[in-house]
Amino acid sequence: MANEAEWDELLDVARRGGLSRREFVRRALALGIGSRLVLGLTGCRVSDRGTDRPANEPDAPPLGPIEKELHIYNWAEYIPEEAVPEFEREFGVKVTYDTYETNEEMLLNLRAGVRGYDLVVPTGWQVQYMTTLGLLRPLSRQQVSNWGNLSPMFLRPPANPDGRYAAPYLWGITGIAYRHDKVAGPVESWATFHDRRYAGRMTMVNERREVIGAMLRYRGHSLNSTDHAELAQAQADAIAAKRNLKAYLSVQAGPHLVSGEVWVAQLYNGDARRLSRQEPAVRFAVPGEGCTIYCDFMCIPRSAPNPRAAHEFINYMLRPDTGARLAEFAGYGTPNLAAQKLLQDPVSYPSEEEHRRLEYQVDLGAANAVWDRVWEEIRNA
Repeated sequence: MANEAEWDELLDVARRGGLSRREFVRRALALGIGSRLVLGLTGCRVSDRGTDRPANEPDAPPLGPIEKELHIYNWAEYIPEEAVPEFEREFGVKVTYDTYETNEEMLLNLRAGVRGYDLVVPTGWQVQYMTTLGLLRPLSRQQVSNWGNLSPMFLRPPANPDGRYAAPYLWGITGIAYRHDKVAGPVESWATFHDRRYAGRMTMVNERREVIGAMLRYRGHSLNSTDHAELAQAQADAIAAKRNLKAYLSVQAGPHLVSGEVWVAQLYNGDARRLSRQEPAVRFAVPGEGCTIYCDFMCIPRSAPNPRAAHEFINYMLRPDTGARLAEFAGYGTPNLAAQKLLQDPVSYPSEEEHRRLEYQVDLGAANAVWDRVWEEIRNA
C-alpha cells in the first residue's frame, strides 16, 4: 500500500483538477494502489485537460496594499547587486534574500515551510511539477503591467504555456564549457566526458536532470525519456563518464575553470559567459547531439505572506532597464525583448537550426521515481 502522506498528497492534487485522468491512474498505480480502487474513485474531480490550468481553479486572489517585507529565494549569483536595494528604496519594502544551488534544494525547503518565501525562481520543469502539487499561486496579471515586454518565444514553453503561474526571468543552455588552451581542438560532443585524456580535469553539474539528460542526448534520445532501456544505457554512460570526473559541481566549477584546474565542464552558458570575462580561454559549446534549453521563472508560492510585494518585484524585474542589467550581470539570455534591445552584446535568441538541437525539460510524473533510482546508482557507483 502507498505511503499515506504520498497518497493524501496525490488525492489533494487530483481534487483540485491538477492531473489528467491518465496521469492520476499512472501515479496511483506507481504508489501501489490497486487498479479497481483507482478506477472506482469518484470523489476526485480529475481533469482531462492536463496540468497546465487545473480545472475549477479560482482566479488569482485579490491583492491588498503592498506589504512591508518580501522574502526571496533565488539561485546564487543571479541578480545584480544594486537591484534589491533599489527596489527597497522605491517601494519601502525590506527584502530578505536567500539563495540555493539546485531546484531540488529549493523545493525541499519550500515544501518544508522554511522561512515563508514570497518569491522563488525555479526552472521550467519544476514550475510544472510545483503547479501539479498546488504549491504556486496564480499571478494577478493586472499587477504586472510590464508583461508586454516579454518575447513571445518564451511565453509558451511546455511547463508554463499560458503564463498563469510564472513570469520568465532568464533563459539559458546547458552545454560544455572548456579551456581551449588546454584541450586538443574544439569540444563538440558529450563523448568528451568519456575521453581519458582529460580524466580528473572534468566536472559535470550536480543535477540528475542534466547529467542523465546529457547521456540520453549522447545516444540520440530525448532528455525527458522514461524508457527503461534508454535510461539503463544513460546510467551506464554516466557511470563511465564519472570515472573521468573531478567532481559533480554546479556554479562551483567556475573558479576551477578559471584557475586551469578543470579543463572541461558541463555548465550553463551564462556561467561560461561570465567566466570568459575573467579568463578569455574559456569557451562554450552546444554539443552536436543537442542539450537543454531552459527558462527560469519568477513564481509566488501559494503560502506567500507578502503576495503584493512579490508581484511588485516581478513587475520591477520586467522593466526594460532592470531586465537589461540582470542579463548583463548574469551572462544569460533575457526573455525580455524590450531589455534585449538595450544590450550592447546580448545573448542571441536561438536560430531555427539551433532550436532543433535544443530541448526543454518537462515534469517526468511517475517516472521521477525511476530517475531518482538511476541517479542514486550513478552517485554510488
